Amino acid sequence: MRHPRFLTLLASLTLALLLALAGCSLTNGNAQEPVTATSTIHAANPTATANSLPLSQQGSVATTTSSTASGATPGNAGNGTTSSAAQPALPDVASVAEKVRPATVLILNIVQGRAAGGGQIANPGGQPGDVPQGAGTGFIIDSTGIIVTNNHVVEGAQKLSVVLPDGQRFDDAQLLGADPQTDLAVIKVPGEGKNLPTVPLGNSSQLKVGEWVVAIGNALALKGGPTVTAGVVSATGRDEQEPGETRGSTGPILHDLIQTDAAINPGNSGGPLVNMQGEVVGINTLGASDAQGIGFAISIDSAKPVIDALRQGQQVAGRGAGQAYLGIQSLTVTPSIAAANGLSRNDGVVVVNVITGTPAQKAGLRQGDIIFGLDNTAIADQNDLQDALQQHKPGDTVTLKVDRNGTQETVQVTLGDRPQQ
Repeated sequence: MRHPRFLTLLASLTLALLLALAGCSLTNGNAQEPVTATSTIHAANPTATANSLPLSQQGSVATTTSSTASGATPGNAGNGTTSSAAQPALPDVASVAEKVRPATVLILNIVQGRAAGGGQIANPGGQPGDVPQGAGTGFIIDSTGIIVTNNHVVEGAQKLSVVLPDGQRFDDAQLLGADPQTDLAVIKVPGEGKNLPTVPLGNSSQLKVGEWVVAIGNALALKGGPTVTAGVVSATGRDEQEPGETRGSTGPILHDLIQTDAAINPGNSGGPLVNMQGEVVGINTLGASDAQGIGFAISIDSAKPVIDALRQGQQVAGRGAGQAYLGIQSLTVTPSIAAANGLSRNDGVVVVNVITGTPAQKAGLRQGDIIFGLDNTAIADQNDLQDALQQHKPGDTVTLKVDRNGTQETVQVTLGDRPQQ
């Protein structure tokens, strides 16, 4: 059984950065986190506790809302009469759920059970038994059975089972590809000729803060099908570090996340975050366990090229041999992070961790350094840094412009070859 996955929220990240700037070391993705979190985030997957066109060309049943029926005009609570003043219509969550819920599936991550003596656990029929080690969510994007989910939902599985809300079950799902760095995976069930329900993909770049969204997923793997929750887009373009495989360890930093107050509970991992047209705008991934109304979804615009590559069995761009590699974990500097940590800049990319043995370490980059330029390219955020690195190949030497404790310096780095995932 897998342990619950935890990581620190922004408050903890800023605290970690503050301690780092004061001389406290930060650990890499496999080391225990040195800072005690006052608020934590879980990967929304309960464990040990569950279209054929390229996607780049494609354009919360229980709910947490407790208001008047969708589209109705609220009456006067004092006298029971209808108010004469026009009232804005409430979002029609029920219609969205009706469209999307049929294509939202339960994914069971299964391993072969072992008895105490080392033998296989037998099921009631006396045959070796399959033991679910976790459960999560996915959504069907192609009627032939293509399903998108999170990497951490399928990670370590010896077998994957998929269950649709209508009761159809597939115990022979195939993993087409997975990318730990973006926490995305694509699986397939034999859906040919079954006319499986699908959900269309939208455009997360069109989202506005305050816009209504709906999160659908198998919260706590409860019986009866997916749970539906509703909320608003709280922010876009967030960066957050995922939890590692073991309690207290850290995983990759995810970028371009959508923050929402639609509840994202354990089991929702890999499920769709949709707009009010029923289009997927995000992939539910992280939820806060010690804070209210804070969850994160991978934006669908950043996910589309990864999904396209994975479903075709191809390597994700920027992964593996031939790709320039720096070797840091980093975050986009925002005014709030700068203010909380006394940074001299409120833009650029701050180094959270320098990975041992990488070009960054050999060049002398340090935790707390703020990268604001690469050669003649200004670096305002993570996307700028990734775009700039993609213009180079392993062996190229680049000049990083760095703010180090308020002093501007240049660091020469000979880029390496990105390790295979």
